[in-house]
Amino acid sequence: MVKSITLRKTGPLKGELTPPPDKSISHRSLIFCSLSKGRSRVKNLLLAEDPVSTMNAMRALGADIRQYDNEIVITGTGLHGLREPEDVINCGNSGTTMRLLTGLLSAQPFFSVLTGDSSLRSRPMKRVITPLSMMGANIYGREQNSLAPLAIRGNRLKGIEYSSPVASAQVKSAVLLAGLYAEGTTTVVEPRKSRDHTERMLPAFGANLKVDGLRVSVTPVDELHPQDITVPGDFSSAAFFLVAALIVKGSEVMIRNVCINPTRTGLIEVIRLMGGSMEIMNERDVSGEPVADILCRYTDQLKAVDVPEELVPSMIDEFPIFSVLATQADGVTTIGGAEELRVKESDRIKTMATELSKMGVEVEEYPDGMSIKGPVKLRGATLQSHHDHRVAMALSVAALLAEGETTILGTEAVDISFPGFYDELKRLSP
Repeated sequence: MVKSITLRKTGPLKGELTPPPDKSISHRSLIFCSLSKGRSRVKNLLLAEDPVSTMNAMRALGADIRQYDNEIVITGTGLHGLREPEDVINCGNSGTTMRLLTGLLSAQPFFSVLTGDSSLRSRPMKRVITPLSMMGANIYGREQNSLAPLAIRGNRLKGIEYSSPVASAQVKSAVLLAGLYAEGTTTVVEPRKSRDHTERMLPAFGANLKVDGLRVSVTPVDELHPQDITVPGDFSSAAFFLVAALIVKGSEVMIRNVCINPTRTGLIEVIRLMGGSMEIMNERDVSGEPVADILCRYTDQLKAVDVPEELVPSMIDEFPIFSVLATQADGVTTIGGAEELRVKESDRIKTMATELSKMGVEVEEYPDGMSIKGPVKLRGATLQSHHDHRVAMALSVAALLAEGETTILGTEAVDISFPGFYDELKRLSP
């Protein structure tokens, strides 16, 4: 069912919140625990639509996954105990589910099919099919094996060294999961560092994994061992409130228990370059990930920046909300080297340029990014989410500044990663 929301200009945001659990870590926790021999416990797992797609997939493959109050108990099958699913596995809107499972299922001694919603079926899968095919995988898809649904007939794989043309944690993780079963060593070399949750987590389960700069290698082991994991707060979800506090006059918001993994926090570096008021406090380690509290305050002297290209992979999911931030900075903000944004849940370059233009923003779109001239007095408009959860939430933050009413269509997409987003927004604003 298509949902919408109408928002109006608000006064300052005040208070504190804890963002939802990290989506990337939740996916990997479900998969790695399911591949372990024995019982694992995961606290604070994100029970939004995307990780639930992964949970249902692992259940279909034989893992026993039970939900309790704030804990998921997973009795894994072991590396070699997965079973052939009785039906097609529906990955919903989750690219992480589909791409990581493609790597895993390529090495299993059975047949499986992965599909998803219309958005996921339009997203590029050749980026994982190519290296997996080099390893000996048999994967078939639409449009010359580039789009889902994907039919996978498992095969004996051989290790390769793969130089990925894109910095993608999903590609890297898919190849490494296949490498757990492949003969010899499997190595992925990236052009730039992508998020490294897989590299941090797998060794704790007993995987033989080595990291050398941009090279990550894995060799097979007999079994993975169960773990107890606590999932920290998701930085990508926290980013919406971080930016809202920076641009809504008089705001001050404390965001608790946020994962500040350096492969995820390029937005923090860019905010510092723009002169934003932000303090990182109470740094600590949670299940191998760096975690902190972030205090954010309104800043009336934000400066436009040319986003350093090396930071783009570590802020790729924050682009929609960053583009809203750029509307309030003095000067022309540019971002380039971000062609990956074209193949997310929506074409995020095109969608943000289109929707912000409706609010009076001067935007120039490029093949690999855009430029935004600020500061802008935003005006209310009727906007489309383009079925993209991060676009919907970013436009909702923009609406807090806009004169008049802003109606956002397609807000049901928010449930993919942050089901309580609008409740938190209401609680922090007057």
